[in-house]
Amino acid sequence: MLILLAFIIVFHITSAALLFISTIDNAWWVGDNFSTDVWSMCATNNSTCMAITDQFREYQSIQAVQATMILSTIFCCVAFLVFILQLFRLKQGERFVLTSIIQLLSCLCVMIAASIYTDRHEELHKSTAYSIEVSGGQYGYSFVLAWIAFAFTLISGVMYLVLRKRK
Repeated sequence: MLILLAFIIVFHITSAALLFISTIDNAWWVGDNFSTDVWSMCATNNSTCMAITDQFREYQSIQAVQATMILSTIFCCVAFLVFILQLFRLKQGERFVLTSIIQLLSCLCVMIAASIYTDRHEELHKSTAYSIEVSGGQYGYSFVLAWIAFAFTLISGVMYLVLRKRK
């Protein structure tokens, strides 16, 4: 049981780390001389970055991605804290239902964020407010990490739902 518990804790921390990296790092959309994410666009040849503001087309979509990625990260961290509290407060044989619900909310939020970005990426990168042409890029590793974090949080949420507290 102790090995299973350690695995679940490591799996949850890995999920949170993936969410933090995918939310913060500047690699959702990359090209030869630029990288962009939901916060800013950076030109790699002269190392300048510009924040994505309301002057960009589809700024509302970017804000939706920002908000849901932040919510996903917060839910994942809260789920871990609730799990630790429930670990010591639940009676033997009870399930970690509250932790599972919060983790599945995190899963839902990251899925929404990545889905919006997937659907709107063409329109997001056609704005004339960019200092260089960014429409010729491709998905970066932060975008991929967001989808991997979706899978990890889904698996984690289901594991908490199935897990019972044992001695």
